[in-house]
Amino acid sequence: MSARKQIALGIAAAALAGSMITVTGPAAATPATGKGVAAECGVRADGKLWCGNRAGAKGYEHRRYNSAVRGPLNTGFSWFQCWGRGDQHGGGNNVWYWTQLDNGQWGNVAAVDVHTSVDPAPGLREC
Repeated sequence: MSARKQIALGIAAAALAGSMITVTGPAAATPATGKGVAAECGVRADGKLWCGNRAGAKGYEHRRYNSAVRGPLNTGFSWFQCWGRGDQHGGGNNVWYWTQLDNGQWGNVAAVDVHTSVDPAPGLREC
């Protein structure tokens, strides 16, 4: 085999090996920390906001802290269907995100618990 063919085969093998990297989807994503979380946050083609969140964040029936707690977000990465305005919270605004919680219930999560860089998240529809 000529040197030229050996080099071409080597390059092709390297390219093939590089293309075999496994990528997991957002639902299986490992929670990031610090600034990396915001980098993973955005509205995807399905129209949902996929974003890091505070593990243990509570989802409320209404966009008010005095409404019933419907359940938690136990994971550190979730999706959110839409946003709406409600009670002011520690994030310095009154934006809340609507999602299906880890127990299957639907609830509102205060934006302070969702790792967005700006609220409401650009491109996410309002509820």
